[in-house]
Amino acid sequence: MAQVASRPADASGVFRLGGSLPVNRLGYGAMQLTGPGVWGPPKDPEEAVRVLRRAVELGVNFIDTADSYGPFVSEQLIRKALHPYPADLVIATKGGLSRPGPGDWRPLGQPEYLRQQTELSLTHLGVEHIDLYQLHRIDPQVPLADQIGELRLMQQDGKIRHIGLSEVTVSQIREAQKIADITSVQNLYNLANRQAEDVLDYAERENLGFIPWFPMATGQLARPGSPLDTLAKTYGASPSQLALAWLLHRSPVMLPIPGTSSVSHVEENTGAAQITLSNAEFQTLSEAV
Repeated sequence: MAQVASRPADASGVFRLGGSLPVNRLGYGAMQLTGPGVWGPPKDPEEAVRVLRRAVELGVNFIDTADSYGPFVSEQLIRKALHPYPADLVIATKGGLSRPGPGDWRPLGQPEYLRQQTELSLTHLGVEHIDLYQLHRIDPQVPLADQIGELRLMQQDGKIRHIGLSEVTVSQIREAQKIADITSVQNLYNLANRQAEDVLDYAERENLGFIPWFPMATGQLARPGSPLDTLAKTYGASPSQLALAWLLHRSPVMLPIPGTSSVSHVEENTGAAQITLSNAEFQTLSEAV
């Protein structure tokens, strides 16, 4: 019990990416380790380093980032904080969005660009291969076969271990699966926004890791006296912790990656793994929306 208390992420359970690569289901998303507009360095780079190290101390062994976060700032901070990496640490990154400036995101799926960005991510992370490389967005101007095909070629070259997708539909996943083995899907999903429910259901059937981004959106759900607020008080927890516990309960393929730039918040978020909701409590929260 003491081990779980010191490493709360261990309590979230294990999912095997691609059926072979084990990760604790509660991970960490590294987008917030940058400046405003996800651009440039953070206000306090040393705190960013402390956050990453503390997350790993708490049992997080799945960190999600992207070349576009900074750009490259997040990947470089991960290397600074954690390299040489623990043997069980899985780092996922993404490519396929160009960044002309702060808050500006544009799909760019030319095969040459995807290969260039993969090579840069390998350098910035300081690794010989990337455990999980995700196409950040499908570029509608480039045939999907060219985009996924290039990732498959890099997989064959040993630069990528597993391939994932981000913000996709079920039909797009099916199309990509005709070209390469797909291991994971990362879509917007949380207690308040479940528009990707069909994608999650498909991920369950196919045993794909489902990585919900923006996992803790609670908004009006956390208002005083709401079911989320009431249940959080019962557990002595925060509404955000309950929102994460709800995700972990929702599906065995769910891999929440809450992000933060503060040590205290990473400690709070990771504590959500130790909250076990009953089926009735899960249903109450589900129906609160």
